[in-house]
Amino acid sequence: MQTRFDMGMAIPEGYRAMIGLEQYVMNTSISKSLRELIKIRASQLNGCAFCIDMHTKEARSLGETEQRIYGLSAWQESPFYSPEERAVLGLTDAVTLVAQTHVPDDVYEEVRRYFDEKQTAEIIMQIVTINAWNRIAVSTRKLPPINEK
Repeated sequence: MQTRFDMGMAIPEGYRAMIGLEQYVMNTSISKSLRELIKIRASQLNGCAFCIDMHTKEARSLGETEQRIYGLSAWQESPFYSPEERAVLGLTDAVTLVAQTHVPDDVYEEVRRYFDEKQTAEIIMQIVTINAWNRIAVSTRKLPPINEK
């Protein structure tokens, strides 16, 4: 498999707009660790190898444990996440799979138990942003670097 093309080279203005969105979500009130969990989980659902590679490395650099990173693929059955994180992971799944789920009320209400309206909006924006990045990377076949030991 090889990368089809570089989106940033093909349409630099559009790519800069995406970077602007990423810069916005990086400066919200949502913790860095929770943002990385969102990014990893959405990337798993979307099958985005590039983003899974990038965000698992970033999560580890923030002190996230291997157990919690690996457990994300089965977070519903894993005891490693707080109730707040579980609510956000449920919302991440629902928004990422929006055509199938339509984001059920119970999923939304669970997030609102722990986060106010502004924080909920920031979480949704983070989910939307990583989904956009996943779609860019998957459709252009952006590949993660191979780390050789």
